[in-house]
Amino acid sequence: MTAPTRHFIPCEDAAGGHRMAWWQWGSPESAHVVVCVHGLTRQGRDFDVLAQALVDRAGGDLSVVCPDIAGRGESDWLRDPMLYQLPLYAADVLAMIAELHRVHPIGVLDYVGTSMGGLIGVAIAGSQHAPLPVPIRRFVINDVGPALDPVALQRIGAYVGQGGRYATFDQAADALWALSTSFGPHSTSEWHALSRHMVVPAAQRSADGRRKVAAAGPDDGALVLHYDPAIAQAFRTITAETAAQGEAVMWALYDAVDARTLVTRGSESDLLSRETATAMTTRGPRAALVEFDGVGHAPTFVAPDQSAVVASFILG
Repeated sequence: MTAPTRHFIPCEDAAGGHRMAWWQWGSPESAHVVVCVHGLTRQGRDFDVLAQALVDRAGGDLSVVCPDIAGRGESDWLRDPMLYQLPLYAADVLAMIAELHRVHPIGVLDYVGTSMGGLIGVAIAGSQHAPLPVPIRRFVINDVGPALDPVALQRIGAYVGQGGRYATFDQAADALWALSTSFGPHSTSEWHALSRHMVVPAAQRSADGRRKVAAAGPDDGALVLHYDPAIAQAFRTITAETAAQGEAVMWALYDAVDARTLVTRGSESDLLSRETATAMTTRGPRAALVEFDGVGHAPTFVAPDQSAVVASFILG
């Protein structure tokens, strides 16, 4: 497998701005761009296997772009943690797309979003005023929808921001797996590949000196999770009332999506119910629905059958 190139883009926010990192696979000059956006506590390298599969299937004439959403991976942490919300995330992704188009004009734009990344995509694709260079043509929404199961939200809220300190990479990978068994079967090598970019040496700081990880103790080589624990603060302000309001807004946005849409779902998902997924096939873009057996929240697109479904939809 080849490696992606890393890039940064300055993004605006109400607390002074931040940089967002993004990873690019394939040909930077290609007019066909696929944007892949990760889930709540993850980062852009989650899509390594899918990105390589897409580029290979396209014969190299494809640019696959995978951002680290603010507070995750190589991107800056926000000065104000209450800004870790969907409007800022969508604005950052739009800024990245605009920069890509400025450097090499985009002719075809597709989007793949897992969980939080899927909601960001709905916010962009369903907005009449989103400043896209071209409309999103094909849209994959992975294991998320306008209506989210409240029990699943409670489960996620219980671990977000609770990252520990790990003496070894294997210890960190095991801890991550304990939280992520719902992702479905993965070999040890597959899980280690997904975990490798989720941890960072505790003493690491960003190049400009801004704090990116919890304050380190002695330089003992320990590892910590590669995201800002403060992303939990905005997440935990969700109430039954705000959740209901958000659901209404997200359904309105989903109903306005024009892109050809595919919903992928783990058959055992506790976040995207079968009822909501089925409703998504009859409303708005009337998405196609594919479910993966033996998987909960959320499919990782590492298994060949999963990545093949996405590649066939995007490029078939």
